[in-house]
Amino acid sequence: MEPEKPSLDLLRQLSDRHVLGALVDEPELTRAQIATRSGLSKPTVGESVRRLLEVGALRDTGERTGGRGRAGTLYALAEDTGVALAVGVGPDGVRAEVVDVHGRVLAEAVEEVALPTTPEVLAAAIPRVAAGAASSARGTVRLAVVSAADPVDRASGALVHLPDAPFLVGDLAPVPLLAGLVVGEVAVDNDVNWAARAELAAGAPPDVAYLYLDRGLGCAVVADGQVLRGAHGLAGEVAHLVTTGPDGRAVPFTDLFAALGLREPGSTAVDTAAVLHLAGSTDAADRTRLEALAVGVAGVLAALVALADPAEVVLGGAWGSHPALVERVGEVFGRMPRHVPVRPPEVTEHPALVGARQEALRRLRELVVSGGAHG
Repeated sequence: MEPEKPSLDLLRQLSDRHVLGALVDEPELTRAQIATRSGLSKPTVGESVRRLLEVGALRDTGERTGGRGRAGTLYALAEDTGVALAVGVGPDGVRAEVVDVHGRVLAEAVEEVALPTTPEVLAAAIPRVAAGAASSARGTVRLAVVSAADPVDRASGALVHLPDAPFLVGDLAPVPLLAGLVVGEVAVDNDVNWAARAELAAGAPPDVAYLYLDRGLGCAVVADGQVLRGAHGLAGEVAHLVTTGPDGRAVPFTDLFAALGLREPGSTAVDTAAVLHLAGSTDAADRTRLEALAVGVAGVLAALVALADPAEVVLGGAWGSHPALVERVGEVFGRMPRHVPVRPPEVTEHPALVGARQEALRRLRELVVSGGAHG
C-alpha cells in the first residue's frame, strides 16, 4: 500500500511557514531571495507570497532592489506582527525588555527594589516596569517570559518562598500581574534555569549543571538539553544540601557561610563583597577561609555529579564565577573520585534575562510563523 500523500492545503501551509521563517530571519527580502533562503522554487514562493499578502501576514514595502538585472519587490512581515516581553525579577531589581520578531530590543525599563522584598512591593513593581517598557515600543505584546529569583511552581507559575531565601519574603504570582498587558501566554521560571538555557545557547553541552553562587544559592540541572524542573519546580534548590563544613563536619550548604562569617548582617544572604575580598586576599587567615569555602562548594558539586552526571559544571553568580574561586574549587573537586571540568559562564551580563529574552523571541517567532501560515 502506497503511503498517503500530503494534502495540497498542508503543502501550502508548509510553504507559507518557510516564507515567513525567511522574513523572520531578515526583515526585507525579494521573492527570489526568499526562494534562495528557503529552498523553495520561485513559483512556489510567488504563490505563497500572494496568499500571505491577501491575508495580511506580509506587506509590500514599496521598495525595489537596485543594481543590475530586473528590480525585485521587497516584502516584509505585517507591521502588526507584535512584540514579546522579557521580565527579570531579582536582587538587582525588576527589569523588562521588549523584543521584536527580528530579535531587536526595542525598549527597556528598570526599577530597583529594597532587599529583602515583599510580594506587595513586587506586585506593584512588575506591572509598572513592564508597562513602562511596552509603552515605549510599538506593537501588541503577544507573550511574556519572566525570570524570577525564587523557585517557581510549575502548574501555576507562582513564586514559592522557601526557608532562608534571601530575596522574596512570601509568595507571589507574576502571571495575573501581567494579564492586562499581555494578550497571550505568560511563562515563568527560576532565574538560574534561564541562565542555564542561555549557556546552552552559547554552546554548553546538553548535559550540564549550573551552580549559581551570589547572595542566594541555586542550581540548574540540564539533561539532554532540557532543564529539569522537578514535580513542583523545586529541582536544583541546593541551599540545604549537606556538604563539608570548616571543621570537617557535615553542614547544610547555607550554614557554611554562617560558619565562615560570610553572611550579610541580620540576613541569610551571602555577603558577596566579603567572599570577593577572600578571593583576592593574600592574608593567611583569609586563604584558610577561602579553602574551606572551596571544599564546601566542591562537596555540593560531588553530590550534583553523583546524581545528574553532567559533562561539566558552570559556576555562575557574582562570586561563584570569580577566577580564583573557580580555580580553587576545580582543584579541590578534581581530587574527588568523580569529577568533571569546572568553568565560569560564557554569558556574564544578566544571564537570566538573556535566557528569558531568547525564549521570548523563540515563542514570538513560532507564533508569527505558525499563525501566518494558517492565515
